[in-house]
Amino acid sequence: MLPKFSSQAFLAPMAGVSDPALRLQCKKLGAGLVVTEFTNIHSIVAKEQQLKENQKTIQEFIEYSEGERPLSVQLFGSDLTALEKAAKIVEPFFDIIDYNMGCPAPHVTKQMAGGALLQEANLTQQIFSTLVNAVKKPVTLKIRLGVTEASRYLFKDIAQIAEDEGIEMITLHPRTVNQGYSGNADWTMIKQLKEISNIPIVGNGDITTPEDAKTMIDETNCDYVMVGRGAMGNPFLFEQIDDYLKTGTYNQYSFKNRLDSFFEYLHLTEKYKIKFANIKGQAMRFTKGINGGSKIRSKITLSKNITELEKIMKEAYHQ
Repeated sequence: MLPKFSSQAFLAPMAGVSDPALRLQCKKLGAGLVVTEFTNIHSIVAKEQQLKENQKTIQEFIEYSEGERPLSVQLFGSDLTALEKAAKIVEPFFDIIDYNMGCPAPHVTKQMAGGALLQEANLTQQIFSTLVNAVKKPVTLKIRLGVTEASRYLFKDIAQIAEDEGIEMITLHPRTVNQGYSGNADWTMIKQLKEISNIPIVGNGDITTPEDAKTMIDETNCDYVMVGRGAMGNPFLFEQIDDYLKTGTYNQYSFKNRLDSFFEYLHLTEKYKIKFANIKGQAMRFTKGINGGSKIRSKITLSKNITELEKIMKEAYHQ
């Protein structure tokens, strides 16, 4: 059984972006569900061995906080033995186990994982069956349309297999693997998936405003929307989407509000082992679209530690 979600807008898993500090911030600002950065099943199995020796749990490796719940962990990798082990390791800590069949990154697809699996119906069926049987928590799936333009309808077969095997919710990013993040997401495909499915469907791709979220729900009839790049540096988007869906209006936030929210993010990072390079990346995103933003970003690039970064952002605040 899926947990109850407080809103229809979810935060997408994004490597190097959806860290525990940003997830908590988005959750506080109205995200109905947040998902960890995707994690390799082999790393989970190997890490658990090491951690056990030091009487520690996998929470040291995939950091999170209770404030993020309901919380979904995203796994990738197609080795069935490792998959079963990894699912059992993470199950006690997370509310949902999400499986990634959408990642277009070559280093992932080369190892028969992520989006490459869309072409492998038999292996896919074994993956779903292994996952659903390994755990009692709900298992969900994130997919793309297909690998190439010619195979853009593969998602329909995969979704059918997923539903038959007991997957409880599917997120569709309607681009092909080869498209990466270029071109436009084809929302009509979300509508087509919704028409053939009996489980909740989450639409994902190109949502950058509350209006986009409403349009996607109206046009495709999807149950939820998942926001990725649109929420980068703009965690307010969740609250805005929630308000817009309920009342047709929402608050606007100024650059200073965004900077305030960056300082809050920075404060939250103190509790976690987040790479400084990733924190710098977040700082860049929080300054997108503001006056003098490119100057601030070139300073951010040169910063070597949190103290320097904070100083740059404070100067930006008072300019």
